[in-house]
Amino acid sequence: MLFQNGKLKVRKLTEQDKYLLAKWLSNPSVLEFYEGRDNPFDVDKVNEVFYASEEDEVKCIVEFEDNEIGYIQFYQLDDEMKKEYGYFDETIYGTDQFIGEVEYWNKGLGTLLVTSMVEYLVEHKQADRVVMDPQTRNTRALKCYEKCGFKRIRILPKHELHEGEYRDCWLIEYKN
Repeated sequence: MLFQNGKLKVRKLTEQDKYLLAKWLSNPSVLEFYEGRDNPFDVDKVNEVFYASEEDEVKCIVEFEDNEIGYIQFYQLDDEMKKEYGYFDETIYGTDQFIGEVEYWNKGLGTLLVTSMVEYLVEHKQADRVVMDPQTRNTRALKCYEKCGFKRIRILPKHELHEGEYRDCWLIEYKN
């Protein structure tokens, strides 16, 4: 287990989790803001994207009351990404997350998850800042992140290809 905050646990992804990811990432409600409804995942695609990639993300499953409910990943920004976002020498981490079990939406668990992850990154990874780049139209997520102490920094125009269209995103940050 990576960390626990009360009934919330975050643990590293295991091989068995591919079935959960395929379930969540084939749900149109989840895909509306994460990957796109035109981009559903089956187990083969989950294997390719989450297990075969060489990227430096730490990929995790989120549990609440011992039920697997979602996914979160974090990664340290490399120099190229720092430059793109306008940062320099600091230690900066990014995160991406979703609650895959929709019956757990609107219960404060996203706020608990993001707050707990920020605390983990600041305390254990010495993060100076934590950044995310949600789509500007994802108002529910933005409200959650702002409750967690994130501030909107600037618009990233046409930053993410989503459902066949390049979408504007917000660069948001939590500054330690």
